[in-house]
Amino acid sequence: MSLPLAPGLAGTRILLGISAGIAAYKSAHLARLLKKTGAEVRVVMTEGAQAFITPLTLQALTGEPVRTSLLDPEAEAGMGHIELAKWSDIILIAPATADLMARLAHGHADDLLTTLCLATEAHCLMAPAMNQAMWRHPATLANADRLRELGWALLGPDAGDQACGDVGLGRMLEPETILTQLLAERERPRGESSEMMPVHQDLDGKRVVITAGPTREALDPVRYLSNHSSGKMGYALAAACAQRGASVSLVSGPVTLSTPPGVNRIDVTSASEMLAAVESQLPCDLFIGCAAVADYRAASVGEHKMKKTDDDAGLTLELVRNPDIVATVAARPDRPFTVGFAAETQDLETHAGSKLERKRLDLIVANDVSREGVGFGSDDNAVTLLWKQHDQTTRRELPVQAKATLAAVIVDHIVDRLP
Repeated sequence: MSLPLAPGLAGTRILLGISAGIAAYKSAHLARLLKKTGAEVRVVMTEGAQAFITPLTLQALTGEPVRTSLLDPEAEAGMGHIELAKWSDIILIAPATADLMARLAHGHADDLLTTLCLATEAHCLMAPAMNQAMWRHPATLANADRLRELGWALLGPDAGDQACGDVGLGRMLEPETILTQLLAERERPRGESSEMMPVHQDLDGKRVVITAGPTREALDPVRYLSNHSSGKMGYALAAACAQRGASVSLVSGPVTLSTPPGVNRIDVTSASEMLAAVESQLPCDLFIGCAAVADYRAASVGEHKMKKTDDDAGLTLELVRNPDIVATVAARPDRPFTVGFAAETQDLETHAGSKLERKRLDLIVANDVSREGVGFGSDDNAVTLLWKQHDQTTRRELPVQAKATLAAVIVDHIVDRLP
């Protein structure tokens, strides 16, 4: 069974299993992302999972009845686990608790989800989610090894703050990262190595630097200038490059996203800090300037909070230009292959084409942020790629799709044009 890649998983039958972890709230978002790729999605929930998220929520997102019971008289001939096992091309369990991992590692079949997993020949993947001490326990690590031997691919876990207040390795990967890794899973017979193996390791040995998110330019200790960038597109690109073997440095403005696996993240606040962090990572083979960098900053930053007065008629700010990071990188004698982004609200291709030439970029990714449902803060995006070929500007339009999926397509195009 071959796994469709870019632009999505259209027509692929995915069974999403949800077990009893607090991370189950992320599964609703994951189900939505999977549907947006064009996949057919059905959900199976354990009894405990229903304490964290309702079947009705998942049914509304997938348009399919949610299965929760092993002995379901409404299922085909009362054999729902066999029906689902045969239907699935991919089984993805997210979250996978320590308990579920233990049961599957030892061949238990005491509910619908574990039973159909024993009866399937589908590709099987899981995203572990548990307390950091539970993940580090020798029993859990042994179960993880056993599951890999049985043909399971483990996506994560991720490190960071946990719901219990602990910090460490054990939290479930973000849905966008799970989708990116799912898109990177290549055809492999059941029982072979279950490590996530990108379809192409065509960035192996390449050093990639990516900027993401907004910058914040202080006005005083309380206020700042910024924009609505969430960083989701840049983080998806970092995950896609890492999956293809690149050594990735992600220079990030203030966002609330988890660091993609295998990515070196450098947090900054202002445009000047971002430029300094980028230059500290050069030279590199590929630079992607995806951050929404503030064009201006205050000429002077107030030492104390600016106060208004009763006779205050308004406030005048003196602004000065910020450094142009992507143009600075493109102008270096040892310049990497340089990709810029253009977020526009009108005359998209005219403005983006001008930036492509003016900043001497190899490729520019243009998106209309005034369109509803795409761009800043959204999980989806639609872009137009512009590049020079034989002194002519060439374009490729990519329709609305999940940012994780779109990132894989953009990286495909970049790889085709890399020296």
